[in-house]
Amino acid sequence: MPYVMNGMNCDYSNGATTGYVTKDFGGTFDSKGKSCGDFAGNWRYQMPGADSIEKQLFNNMNSGINFDNYESIPVEVSGENPPEAISAFVDANMHEWIQQNVDKSGYRKPTPVQKYSLPTLLGNRDLMSCAQTGSGKTAAFLLPIIHHILINGPESIRPSTMSNTGRRTFFPAALVLAPTRELAIQIHKEAAKFSYRTNIITAILYGGRENYREQISRLRGGCHILIATPGRLIDILDQGYIGLAGCRYLVLDEADRMLDMGFEPQIRKIVSQGMPPKTERITAMFSATFPKQIQTLAQDFLKPNYVFLAVGRVGSTSENIDQQIILVEEFDKRKMLMNILSREENASLVLVFVETKRGANELAYVLQRQQINAVAIHGDLKQFERERNLELFRNGSNPVLVATAVAARGLDIPNVRHVVNYDLPGDIDEYVHRIGRTGRCGNTGRATSFFTVKNRALARDLSQLLGESHKEVPEFLLRMAAEGRAPSGIRQVNRRFGGTDQRRGGGTGAVGRGGYRYAVEVG
Repeated sequence: MPYVMNGMNCDYSNGATTGYVTKDFGGTFDSKGKSCGDFAGNWRYQMPGADSIEKQLFNNMNSGINFDNYESIPVEVSGENPPEAISAFVDANMHEWIQQNVDKSGYRKPTPVQKYSLPTLLGNRDLMSCAQTGSGKTAAFLLPIIHHILINGPESIRPSTMSNTGRRTFFPAALVLAPTRELAIQIHKEAAKFSYRTNIITAILYGGRENYREQISRLRGGCHILIATPGRLIDILDQGYIGLAGCRYLVLDEADRMLDMGFEPQIRKIVSQGMPPKTERITAMFSATFPKQIQTLAQDFLKPNYVFLAVGRVGSTSENIDQQIILVEEFDKRKMLMNILSREENASLVLVFVETKRGANELAYVLQRQQINAVAIHGDLKQFERERNLELFRNGSNPVLVATAVAARGLDIPNVRHVVNYDLPGDIDEYVHRIGRTGRCGNTGRATSFFTVKNRALARDLSQLLGESHKEVPEFLLRMAAEGRAPSGIRQVNRRFGGTDQRRGGGTGAVGRGGYRYAVEVG
């Protein structure tokens, strides 16, 4: 009989977890020499639960979310015979264990991206979704994956193999690629939540010298769902610890970010390393924007009849964010920030974006000297330092987080009330990403940006964006916009959604709000 693991420590950052959420995987094997990861118990019965684990997984996961406000979000769907949207999670007919975990999570109704993504992926269709962090996209792809694995049972999992050198290779059934370790960790947490009390084992791989040995060790417990960053996964593939021949589900999360970070060669290498062809797997791509490069990637990785889903921006350029652009001199920024923070409520979380790692450290230090509890996050910090600072920010001990844009990519921090662009980005899409970290889930938020003369090139795009969001455009910004360049090409096209279906030919699409749609002809 296979060994049943019984650890009770939630550790998402470095380990593998089953639905029973275990930390200690010592590579135990049954009498026939097969890894417990190949079987992980009898899949016909739920594993036992534990109150302490449930509190860690499900406690206040969705506090403050106004699900009813999602109904006003615009949605566009296109492709060959796109599925009808569901109005409730029970309409998706998912495995009962998954439905139990959805209920425990406090999800009252599916978000727009979930209303269409769930029936699409559960129906074995490929998906290309234009949706941002905070839209509910993680559950939109994890729930169908977990459902398929549970329904198909352990017989569908490719058994691990042993090489002549004694190295065991595991074959995950699903692979989720993410651009950053922070996003990978968040997805891993969600996977542990939705697979709670099942026999599904999830594992995580991301960069960092201090995590390498521990991640390799934990793979010995098996792996059904693997969440990974591209660079670290290639290292593990090259060493033979992981094989992709049994991977039937592929997800590229924040695909535009991965391409921005130069991961396209690694992504293509991963997909070409023994993974079943696109005709024999289910593939989903999620991205906040869909420029031509992303569309090309979709054509290469997705089946031709994939469903294209564009969900209106959730809490980014919408009217529930108070956007303020302030003209300042560079040397006045610190004083201006102090004034803003002095007016914040004690419990309010404020996310401050700066341009450089050095700038993040210096500004956090200056704030601390002024008795403002602030921490910094950037790429030069060790992983434990990043996780410690993030936790101090999340729990409100240090309610001000000074971050570089790269370090903050993929972070889904609930309850951020105010975003401050201490240093404005040079790209309007990056601006949209940044301020989209407040005003989530229909709640209100604030975004303040310090504008200097060196940001002149952003003036016209920024003034157009404010106008689209029905916000007041400052006179200085209108003046600079009139003097400056025209808005950059692709961003003028359907900025409300972040992308459109660029396929040629016919097909049926749909548009609507919050899941209510009507049919239109595409092409």
